[in-house]
Amino acid sequence: MAFSTGGNKGPMAEINVTPLIDVMLVLLIIFIVTAPIMTYPIEVALPQRVINPPPVTREPPPPIDLRIDASNQVYWNNGPVALANLQQMMETEVQRDPTNQPELRIDASGDSQYEVLTRVLAAAKNADMKKINFVQ
Repeated sequence: MAFSTGGNKGPMAEINVTPLIDVMLVLLIIFIVTAPIMTYPIEVALPQRVINPPPVTREPPPPIDLRIDASNQVYWNNGPVALANLQQMMETEVQRDPTNQPELRIDASGDSQYEVLTRVLAAAKNADMKKINFVQ
């Protein structure tokens, strides 16, 4: 960039455009050389769209309400159940449809023993129940 004073108007800046022209000529030559290369077809194997039917949604079975009261009695849908029979009942529910299991809702009293709750959870795990929730 060259500076010159043009009288009393102050300094005048002139841009040297020679390097700009040189760069533009080099880019033009690169474009001319590479343009014929880009005209050859390149075969690319793209994945094809496969139309899958939407998954069938099924109505979930009614949830199982499991309640443990203060006297450590276990209730399966408001009916008393022995703790020894609990795992077999859970396995029966899971075997009906393993992909569409019912939700197990556990309501444990604050006064119940922790051991009873751990046995219920162990029975649910051994029966391979997937949907276990705690409610109050």
